[in-house]
Amino acid sequence: MTVRSISLADHGRNADELVSRCAQDLESVGYFYLRDVPDGFDHEGFIGRFGTLTAQYGGTRIWDLKPEQGMDHLYHSKNTQALVPHTECYEFPGEPPRYLALWCIQPAEGEGGATTLADGNELLAELSPSEVEQLRTRSYTFTSSEGLRHQGVEITNRHPILEPRPDGGLILRFSYNNTSPMTDPFLRGFLERGHEWFGERHFPVTIERNGLLLWDNHRMVHSRTAFSDRRRHLRRALLATAAGAASDAVEAGRSKVPT
Repeated sequence: MTVRSISLADHGRNADELVSRCAQDLESVGYFYLRDVPDGFDHEGFIGRFGTLTAQYGGTRIWDLKPEQGMDHLYHSKNTQALVPHTECYEFPGEPPRYLALWCIQPAEGEGGATTLADGNELLAELSPSEVEQLRTRSYTFTSSEGLRHQGVEITNRHPILEPRPDGGLILRFSYNNTSPMTDPFLRGFLERGHEWFGERHFPVTIERNGLLLWDNHRMVHSRTAFSDRRRHLRRALLATAAGAASDAVEAGRSKVPT
């Protein structure tokens, strides 16, 4: 699949036109990718046009994604390993942040380091009505990743995998490796099916320096390919469009995760 992208250079200084163009892609395909972004661009200000920046683990609103010492043996975003398919903040109480934004400070040289995306609406379209109903009515336990637990943060909450939003939309929660109980045959089958679907349908986005990728976290499933260049550095922000999203979870991790 060809990645849709928007060149900042094509829109000059017309910020409203650029926001409108990005919003069109966000609505139609679930993401937008902004390229040809110059140094000095206000990434935080721009993404603030799409929602309210919400605090992440440790209380910071901007999360630096770069390899750290002592993390390579863990499943964690702050190393060079591949990640499995997931949505973000599936374990948070209440509604997870609506959007996730990544922008690149230093891309990885060589192979790997791509962010991979797939449209969860396509997965849901493959399910039978009875399977969709089970996703809506059964609740499962979602737990923070191994890397976060290693840092002293373990947030656990029970949610359905598919949940309606007050505005009529849907929230898809998906974590291939942090959902339980795996003794449930329906859950196990759904996760395996989702993993296989993601392997067939995902597309990679290698974010260029200063490039910005923003997607609908209630819709899109994402992961990352492994890489070897430890200079790779992205920044992540979460955007809420509903009151209270993620706040309790952030407070739980505020004093435990180094910023």
